[in-house]
Amino acid sequence: MGDDSEWMKLPIDQKCEHKVWKARLNGYEEALKLFQRITDEKSPEWGKFLGLIKKFVTDSNAVAQLKGLEAALTFIENAHVAGKTTGEVVSGVVTKVFNQPKARAKELGSDICLMYIEIEKAEVVQDELLKGLENKNPKIVVACIETLRRALSEFGSKIVPLKPVVKVLSKQFESREKAVREEAKLLAVEIYKWIRDALRPPLQNINSVQLKELEEEWVKLPSSPPKQTRFLRSQQDLKAKFEQQQAQGEQSDGEDEVETVAAVDPYELLEAVEILSKLPKDFYEKIEAKKWQERKEALEAVEVLSKNPKLESGDYGDLVRALKKVVGKDANVMLVTLAAKCLAGLAAGLRKKFGTYAGQVVPTILEKFKEKKPQVVQALQEAIDAIFLTTTLQNLSEDILAVMDNKNPSIKQQSSLFLARSFRHCTQATLPKSVLKPFCAALIKQVNDSAPEVRDAAFEALGTAMKVVGEKAVNPFLSDLDKLKLDKIKECADKVELPGGKKGAGGGSGGGGDKKPAAKAPVAEAPSKSSGPPRKTQSAASKPSAGPSKKGKPTSAAGGKSKKTADSKETPESELSPEVCEDLAAGVLPASCLQQLDSANWKERLASMEEFQRAVETMDKAVMPCQALVRMLAKKPGWKETNFQVMQMKLHIVALIAERGQFSKTSASVVLDGLVDKVGDVKCGGNAKEGLTAIGQACSLPWTAEQVVSMAFAQKNPKNQAETLNWLANAMKEFGFAGINVKGFINNVKTALGATNPAVRTAAITLLGVMYLYMGAPLRMFFEDEKPALLSQIDAEFEKMQGQSPPAPIRFTKKTAAAEEDGDEGEDQEEDGEGGHDIMDLLPRTDISDKITSELVSKIEDKNWKIRKEGLDETAAIISDAKFITANIGELPLALKGRLSDSNKILVQQTLTILQQLATAMGPGLKQHVKTLGIPVITVLGDSKLNLRTAAMATLQAWVEQTGMKDWLEGEDLSEELKRENPFLRQEVLGWLAEKLPSLRTVPGDLMLCVPQLYTCLEDRNGDVRKKAQDALPTFMMHLGYDKMVKAAGKLKPASKDQVVAMLEKARAVMPAKPAAPAKPGGGKSSAEPSRAASASRSQPACDDLDGKPEVKKVRGGAAAKKGAAGKKPAAKSLKDEEDKSGPIFILVPNAKEQRIKEEKQLKILKWNFITPRDEYVEQLKTQMSTCFAKWLQDELFHFDFQRHVKAIGVMIERLESESEATISCLDLILKWFTLRFFDTNTTVLMKVLEYLKLLFAMLNRENYHLTEYEANSFAPYLILKVGESKDVVRKDVRAILGMLCKVYPASKVFPFLMDGTKSKNSKQRAECLEELGCLIEGYGMNVCQPTPAKSLKEIAVHIGDRDTSVRNAALNTVVAVYNVCGDQVYKLIGNLSEKDMSMLEERIKRSAKKTPAAPAKQSATERSQREHPTNPNATFLRKPAQEDPNKLKIMYRTYRIQARQNAQLSESSHPSIPKEFQLDLDMIEMDQSRVCELPDLVQHKLDELLEPIMIPEPKMRSVSPHFDDLHNSTASTINFVISQVASGDINTSIQALAQIDEVLRQEDKAEVMSGHIDQFLIATFMQLRLIYSTHMADDRLDKKDIIKLYSCIIGNMLSLFSMEALAREASMGVLKDLMHGLITLMLDSRVEDIKDGQQLIRSVNLLVIRVLEKSDQTNMISALLVLLQDSLVTTAGPMFSELVMKCLWRMIRFLPETINSINLDRILLDVHNFMKVFPKEKLKQLKSDVPHRTLKTLLHTLCKLTGAKILDHLSMIENRNESELEAHLRRVVKHSGNLSGLKSDRGNEKSGLRTEDRMSKAKVSDILSEIFKKIGSKENTKEGLTELYEYKQKYSDADVEPFLKNTSQFFQSYVERGLRLIESEREGKARIQTSTVIPQHGVESSLSTNNEELKPAVYYERLKILRQRQGLENTSRQGVGGSEDEPQQRPPISSLLSSKPSVASSTDMLHSKLSQLKESRELYQQEHNSHSHSPTHAHTRSASPAANLDDLKKRLERIKSNRQ
Repeated sequence: MGDDSEWMKLPIDQKCEHKVWKARLNGYEEALKLFQRITDEKSPEWGKFLGLIKKFVTDSNAVAQLKGLEAALTFIENAHVAGKTTGEVVSGVVTKVFNQPKARAKELGSDICLMYIEIEKAEVVQDELLKGLENKNPKIVVACIETLRRALSEFGSKIVPLKPVVKVLSKQFESREKAVREEAKLLAVEIYKWIRDALRPPLQNINSVQLKELEEEWVKLPSSPPKQTRFLRSQQDLKAKFEQQQAQGEQSDGEDEVETVAAVDPYELLEAVEILSKLPKDFYEKIEAKKWQERKEALEAVEVLSKNPKLESGDYGDLVRALKKVVGKDANVMLVTLAAKCLAGLAAGLRKKFGTYAGQVVPTILEKFKEKKPQVVQALQEAIDAIFLTTTLQNLSEDILAVMDNKNPSIKQQSSLFLARSFRHCTQATLPKSVLKPFCAALIKQVNDSAPEVRDAAFEALGTAMKVVGEKAVNPFLSDLDKLKLDKIKECADKVELPGGKKGAGGGSGGGGDKKPAAKAPVAEAPSKSSGPPRKTQSAASKPSAGPSKKGKPTSAAGGKSKKTADSKETPESELSPEVCEDLAAGVLPASCLQQLDSANWKERLASMEEFQRAVETMDKAVMPCQALVRMLAKKPGWKETNFQVMQMKLHIVALIAERGQFSKTSASVVLDGLVDKVGDVKCGGNAKEGLTAIGQACSLPWTAEQVVSMAFAQKNPKNQAETLNWLANAMKEFGFAGINVKGFINNVKTALGATNPAVRTAAITLLGVMYLYMGAPLRMFFEDEKPALLSQIDAEFEKMQGQSPPAPIRFTKKTAAAEEDGDEGEDQEEDGEGGHDIMDLLPRTDISDKITSELVSKIEDKNWKIRKEGLDETAAIISDAKFITANIGELPLALKGRLSDSNKILVQQTLTILQQLATAMGPGLKQHVKTLGIPVITVLGDSKLNLRTAAMATLQAWVEQTGMKDWLEGEDLSEELKRENPFLRQEVLGWLAEKLPSLRTVPGDLMLCVPQLYTCLEDRNGDVRKKAQDALPTFMMHLGYDKMVKAAGKLKPASKDQVVAMLEKARAVMPAKPAAPAKPGGGKSSAEPSRAASASRSQPACDDLDGKPEVKKVRGGAAAKKGAAGKKPAAKSLKDEEDKSGPIFILVPNAKEQRIKEEKQLKILKWNFITPRDEYVEQLKTQMSTCFAKWLQDELFHFDFQRHVKAIGVMIERLESESEATISCLDLILKWFTLRFFDTNTTVLMKVLEYLKLLFAMLNRENYHLTEYEANSFAPYLILKVGESKDVVRKDVRAILGMLCKVYPASKVFPFLMDGTKSKNSKQRAECLEELGCLIEGYGMNVCQPTPAKSLKEIAVHIGDRDTSVRNAALNTVVAVYNVCGDQVYKLIGNLSEKDMSMLEERIKRSAKKTPAAPAKQSATERSQREHPTNPNATFLRKPAQEDPNKLKIMYRTYRIQARQNAQLSESSHPSIPKEFQLDLDMIEMDQSRVCELPDLVQHKLDELLEPIMIPEPKMRSVSPHFDDLHNSTASTINFVISQVASGDINTSIQALAQIDEVLRQEDKAEVMSGHIDQFLIATFMQLRLIYSTHMADDRLDKKDIIKLYSCIIGNMLSLFSMEALAREASMGVLKDLMHGLITLMLDSRVEDIKDGQQLIRSVNLLVIRVLEKSDQTNMISALLVLLQDSLVTTAGPMFSELVMKCLWRMIRFLPETINSINLDRILLDVHNFMKVFPKEKLKQLKSDVPHRTLKTLLHTLCKLTGAKILDHLSMIENRNESELEAHLRRVVKHSGNLSGLKSDRGNEKSGLRTEDRMSKAKVSDILSEIFKKIGSKENTKEGLTELYEYKQKYSDADVEPFLKNTSQFFQSYVERGLRLIESEREGKARIQTSTVIPQHGVESSLSTNNEELKPAVYYERLKILRQRQGLENTSRQGVGGSEDEPQQRPPISSLLSSKPSVASSTDMLHSKLSQLKESRELYQQEHNSHSHSPTHAHTRSASPAANLDDLKKRLERIKSNRQ
């Protein structure tokens, strides 16, 4: 038992893996208990067992295995993470449990499988079980089948998909094992319960005896369908419902179930058969044979094949054409019958895949219905019915309508019967009004046909339609039928039985409502409204057909779309006889009024009218007899009334009646004539128009308009005609365009255009202008054949309207309102959209099928390409002549399809052009050609030639415009295309889908078929394909849903699956919302017709608020196509984005953080601790954030596009100050999110993250906040990971942040994190952590060492033996730091070291001891601020510099982490422990003696020390820190701090900071301190400007005087700064852009003008802008202005803004002649190029103002003028130049001014300094220069190289050296510059400057570091000599120093773009005495910059020469010494 005790002590998870089975058994038992105890499904405990569960179930010991199975079952049931184990555990169960003899084990195994299904893993389980069926062990097979059966019976067929099971079922019946066969039988019975007869076809092939047995079993089954008895976790609501029913013992819901159960389609369960290859070889010859027997044989062969119930997809085109030919042309009816059967078989077997051929076959079959023989007719019916199921009614509508008025009654009858049968398969959705309307119109004609069979068929079709979509939808189309016929239709509707007992939408209004199973007889109950005038009685009785309860009002605005059927009243109001009218009128009007109506005295008539009006005004709407009243008004004298006052009253009363009563069209017809007659009347015209408008409101504008226009043009009065048209134009604007039937009055408008009276013509043109607003370009098509003069007038009117959007309607047809109350809104909307399509339907179309002859087709298919081309040319001509064509184009589609894959690319291109032409010409009819011709266009997208792909995409877009997307997405065609492994095709198609899908409301389910291909593309080799696939992912998900997509990903390989699921997660966050319903026409149907969509949205203004999209769609016709993708989405997005970003981004939830801390302590949530972040952490963080982050911000933070992260962090930076409290309340979440970002690989994000963190910690420090342990633990370890980043910039920032961290979190607690960091595998991280530890010890003493100094030091000392040098050094330095604090005690603390390590350490300590007296534990913070630079191994702790990158200057507050600790310890002053002679700041020393007491000692100390030869340090290559100069450290950090306060949210803080900076800027000798901080200062300034603009100005609590004061300070500062050119030039392009943006915004801020002194302020800003333009670096300035202009035009910032930017640009252009030599042309041209990319010439010209275009032209022209043809050499930075519009433009200008500039340059134009011989080729120049620079870089030839460079520059004074210098170190640049200067002074015979200026004072190696050569000690000696000379220790004369002072003016600087910071630091700093050197270089540098200003006097103001400076320094040193003594 001794062994037992050993494992008894182990934790549970280890017991479970123990090799002793008893231990495992015990482990499983305990695990089981543990699992039952854990209540939280997300508890971290579960995670420990994730990897063990498989071992639980596959234990080799049977006893232990049983217990393991129990434990596993409990785990799966309760653990949140269990799903991850599904695959491995189930496969373990199948192989290791199902073969066990114990029944209990098998049962548990089966339970485990079912439990996995319950936790939503059905698919994986099913896959594993099906794999198990292939196992050789029959026991396993039996158990698998049994488990499948249990799963099916408990979960039902929806959760356990049957298709894969049925596939393998028949195989199990063939098993040799009886047990397997029996089990298979039971499974078959179970499956039958669920899918009934659908199971028969797949089991047809099993043994007949078995089949018979099954049949017997099946018969016994109850007929009621089974129910799901066990539910998934996501179905808990169903479960509750089910349990409730069980409790009540009810079966009431049975009928509901029928629907769901019968849903399995047997077709789905079948295997597809491939038949094309099995066709007889000679089939195509035989089918053409002369003998009918041979043809019959061929057909019989096909018939047998086509009987297969499911066919493999393929190209059936030829076969279908052959069969079609037999049906259409064969004289033998038997063969026709056979061919029809074959077609029916193909259609049934191929289903949707046959849809492509439907359009070819249907017209032929319909024509063939002329056959009388019943068997032929029956076969044709079967064929056409089967074909109908493969396509949609909409696709066939044109063909059917074409034969509806055929002369042959049989054809008409059969077409109607076909329609009736087809309607039964439709639903309200698939039979929209747009499709139904033309059918109803055709059927109504047939209802009146002379042949009874035709009439009956028509009644049946109309009845069926009524049953399917409801009376309410059909009635508007039946208004012309009399009552008898209507009743007949209703009777038919009642007889109709829809398949599956689907409910009709309300034929019978009461009874039709129940769902009834198929078996029930049709509801016989008569509709409740079969008698009398319908509307009133029925309105409330039944919802499905309830319309508004007014008599005879159309139900919907949309109804108004058609002519006669414009309203949906059941029967028109009948005309009343005059007697009835009089009686009715007498009932409501005073008697006197009626008597005086026709009095001869006009005054009496007037009085009567007044009474009439009063009566109407007080009358109740419900009882007002409108028709009677208007007939009274029309009574003699009626409309012939001569007195205008009476007439005016009369017209006004008509308007009143129409507005107040229930005014029908019958009443309208009584008065319209009279109103139209008076429209042109001067006095009564106004009232007449008012009346017309009121009637429009009552009877719908479309109807009224049509009546009014036709009446007006029936008269001859031109005044009336003109005024009618004017009224109509106005009415359209008021009512909107919905439903207007253009055809109705287009002819009258044409008449008007040709009228002799100019007023009529003008009115007509105005009306067309208004119509154009709504209809766009297609309107012009009606007038193509007008006279040119007239056409130009029309075009001028259209031009005026261009770009305007139609006004929102302000009037509505009354019944619209009612219809909406009826919830009819959606439908109306849809209708309007459809109405839009009418414009295309109105155009007269030509049928060109007769021109598409077989000769033409054979030409197109000819072998010779020239003949093929001829054929295509002819086709193009035919289409363009016809202009508009019908959908019937004969054999053309197939011929063109062949050309799309033509080997001659020119023909492919031509074919694409023809297809585009076809799209425009055919309009919506194009739909039926999508499959034949559209899909092949997609194939062309895979072509390798770009121009073809572009053409194909244009064609595709043109087609989609006409057809909508639905037809493209239906069927497998699109997914088949994506299967092609062609990167071009994939990226084009995915890009296209990503653009189109977001605008669709619904998509066909077939989109799902593309998902596997989409997943493949996500992992494609080609990056572009991957990118496009990622873009398309969210758009797919928006339609298919996340769950379906994840499910589809389940089928991928595990590695791919993880990747794809991660992408799906990201995509889920950015999934676009579906377009809102009302906007449907815009999104789905006709995104091509934006104008219509707009009208739809306009007829219902509410919808504009619902969703931004309709607004966007108001782009007008032609433009819309161009804007397509570009215009549509961004705008919509921006509207959505704007929603609520103004609110706070963090929400302050009290105690939320405490709650989170508590939850984590109680393990309710995952502890933030991971190697890499897993999904569950991200999800958890999302959930926690959702309560306290703004929704939009959270979406951005978890977006998969890193750009969005950057944007979000930008916002967080902006709001940091204003929302500091809330930020602190969410601090833990913010930090956690940032830790996730540390795992991203994107540097842009990382830099932004670090920028934010620095600001955040600075803010926390200001707020005196201290991090909680919870926050630090979840953040610090991840931050430390980044210390080891390979990029210097990142490491530097991270260390700065670590420094700041110590201010808000105890250093002693930061220490352990760093100790953990030293254990990393990354050597950089180890080194940095050790260095940081040294800093902590040095800064805070030994107390920081946790847990104890001894323990931590032992760990640190281990690293002295590290294999990486930097780690060894860092460890040594850290131990030395300890030595400095606690002396020799260090040896005790570090314990035993190896001999080698110990000797290294002693050596290092000895060296440092010489340098540094031991110091007490803490030294003052400023001291520490000096340790910036560990260059020499003796200096104990110096911070590493990082090469400064100009871009990173953006980062605000560049607080070094040293200064971070400064404030904490300023109070203590003590002895320095660091050599600081490099960093002397004498100003500070003089002010504060106490701090400086020991300095001189040190200096002397060091200098003597230097003479010891032994101490030559190992040479080190180090990057140079440009910041390293005398003013740097403490001053730099102070400046950083002050600048950081400039951007403060507190006005006073900001003003004080500005005042301090101003003081520095005003004193010229101090101003240079600011060098290197200019960008930073400017960023702070414009952040402050933004803050004032957006926050302070809007804040009423602030005194405006303060704001003005702050503005003045800012402007004052800027003026000082920009008066110093040297500083001004440091501003970089991006910063200047933002600064100018801020200043111009300020100039335009109207709020400032209103404040006292505001005007004065704006004048100062004006002055400042001019100063900035003059003094900044000209290149940067021009670039900045170009980018700013581009941004302002893109965002349409307002015309004033762009105008000011352009004024600035003009000013810059004016400076160009002076500045042309100093600007970097390449960069400016790159910016111009980018500008032209965004605004090509065409787009620029479209802008409202032409100034931007002119500005750009002027700029380029000036540049060309100044540089001539050389400008073309400056396009080097532009990629693919040939595509650039810029190059072409420049060439033109150069050519234009060619002779001119040529002459100039030959004469040697002084201005641009050109000489003839220096026009060298660019390539040659760059070769020469790169050679020279190579020499300078090599050690031996430095001197030679410099001399050559000098000579070269003398010869070519304008040579641009910049490109070669730009990538070198700062140090190298200044080295080259000094070298050139030296040579110059030599040449001019001046005294030699001391060698110090030649050899860079220190560290040539920085420029040679590329060669990695060792430096010899001699070099150090050489340098030492120089140092000694300089200190006066060596007696070389120093006379030449002063001489160099004014040389720089005579020579242009080496490059005006050299960075402004002289580089003067390198790794051998220990050798270099700062005292003279830095001042000198500063001096030189200053002079050099003065030389830019071209004013020699300027330089002389600097009195002190370097020599004088040196003396000055010495004096100051002496002073300090004496003070000290």
